[in-house]
Amino acid sequence: MGTLKRQLGLMDVFSVAAGAMISSGLFVLPAIAYGKAGPGVIVSYILASILILPGLLSQVELATAMPKAGGTYFYVERSLGGLWGVFSGLANWFSMALKSAFAVVGIAVFVQYVFGRFMDAEIGSIALKEISVICCILFAALNIVSVKHTGRLQGLLVIILLCILSLFIVFGTGKINVDLYKGFADKGWLNVLSTAGLVFISFGGLTKVASIAEEVKDPGRNMVWGMMLAWGVVSFFYIAVVSITVGVLNGNEMVDSLMPVSLAAGHVMGSAGFVLVSIAALTAYITTANGGILAASRSPMAMSRDGLLPIGLARISKRFETPHMSIILTAAFMIAALIFLNIETLVKTASTLLLILYIFGQISVIVMRESRIASYRPKFRMPFYPYMPIAAIILYIALIVDMGMIPLLISAGFVVLSAGWYLFYASRKVGRASAVMHIVERVTARELGTVTLETELRDILIERDNIIEDRFDKLIRCCPVLQIEGKANAEDVFRQISALLGQRLDISEYVLMEKFLAREKQGGTIVQSGFAIPHIVVDGENKFEVVLVRAKDGIIFPHAPDPVRIMFILAGSRDQRNYHLRALMAIAQISQEKDFEKRWTQARDTEGLRNMVLLSKRKRDAQTK
Repeated sequence: MGTLKRQLGLMDVFSVAAGAMISSGLFVLPAIAYGKAGPGVIVSYILASILILPGLLSQVELATAMPKAGGTYFYVERSLGGLWGVFSGLANWFSMALKSAFAVVGIAVFVQYVFGRFMDAEIGSIALKEISVICCILFAALNIVSVKHTGRLQGLLVIILLCILSLFIVFGTGKINVDLYKGFADKGWLNVLSTAGLVFISFGGLTKVASIAEEVKDPGRNMVWGMMLAWGVVSFFYIAVVSITVGVLNGNEMVDSLMPVSLAAGHVMGSAGFVLVSIAALTAYITTANGGILAASRSPMAMSRDGLLPIGLARISKRFETPHMSIILTAAFMIAALIFLNIETLVKTASTLLLILYIFGQISVIVMRESRIASYRPKFRMPFYPYMPIAAIILYIALIVDMGMIPLLISAGFVVLSAGWYLFYASRKVGRASAVMHIVERVTARELGTVTLETELRDILIERDNIIEDRFDKLIRCCPVLQIEGKANAEDVFRQISALLGQRLDISEYVLMEKFLAREKQGGTIVQSGFAIPHIVVDGENKFEVVLVRAKDGIIFPHAPDPVRIMFILAGSRDQRNYHLRALMAIAQISQEKDFEKRWTQARDTEGLRNMVLLSKRKRDAQTK
């Protein structure tokens, strides 16, 4: 299957997110939205920008904790399990592909308008579909050839786009006719709110960049700032451009035009303005379609990796290092959508699925936090938890209900399709306990039979933080971890440890026991209250072992005022004395981390203890890799 290369930086994240947002939602959709909300469409866009915030914040938290391909699919599958993972993966793919198809429609409309206005030629609906198909094929080819080239093209096009829109705002502000804002709420505030749900898809591309988090360098920084910056910049341009367009065009011009912003630019700056903003629109469609295929194709690839879709979709091209089969499937689906769906149904269905996915995003944050998995460590945490995610779920449900029957039926069909696929194909391939099962375990006190999720999250964090494991990490990965139940005395614990180490070091457990007791008599090994590091030298060569111990109720050491709850045991041969000192230094760094004792006590099991050490922020020893 292969892995994806981390080659996208901060500006790449910003460009993909911003480019996926500014498209038909700005250059075509305002006309449709104006017909439903009148001048109040400005408020609809403001509300949509605010409503996207909880979705953005939840995605940023999840993306920085689990920067893996697939975005929403990956988070939902790991938090809620395979069934909802299948649904979210298919819905995520479907909504992103539909949004990209919507952008391709914009390209075709632009071509039609150019031919009609400047070349006095008519292009029929069949030819428009042919143009759309050709565009899909070209964008798919670009995505297959290189992610890096895709990111560069995206960045260049976004800069051009924002510069042109800035000119429109500068010149258009002075041309606003305030009288055109009259009747601001004539359509009713319910229609304004309903229209906010319709234009919600305009901001949907913002969070889809999470699908390519696996290909982002330093995702803990670049995902956070790239997505936040994209939201702030694009929200400003959306609200400013729509406000000026409404203030320049009369109602009939708005409703009758498929290119309202370009038409407004013609009023403001003449023919040159019309051409310039039309070029901006074309640029926006290209960035959305291109970035959409890039993000959408990662969902089926991630599902294939987990065995929920046929394995071929996870294949990475050896030549181009891209998921070529998944890209081809995405482009094929977009072509089918362009042929069989009309624009409004396409938009409403994509918006409905998007809202459902945002609900799942909020639920995923709640589940991951409440699971208390030690290796869930996002670089960014959603504020006002749990009030913000709960409020967002209620708001998103209200918007979904207002979308109408057809999008709801299509979404219900997705649930049925996903359930059927999961039951007959995917269920037997899922062996991982989801985070929600960790909550069930905590509530019912029943132990899970698998800890693969916690281990998987640990390995993701090691990759995210670019932790190059040294010899100490390798020892910890395979060392014994003991949990002492109830109160115990030191001699009994040393007897258990000696039995374990005797087998691993090929030394008599009685000899080891004598060494531990002798070491305690020479000088106590308690380095701080509740924490001991018993360490001994053994006979032989090239021998070194570590044992981790947790005793919640404490181990009684002679002459120690407080019971010991944490022990790191070291046993090594004389030729390993230098490394013995390095291991002691590593343990000292680990023990100084914030809330170390509290986290050690609260870790859910032995793997949680092991992961605490492996994920520590200590300085790794380059000489012992």
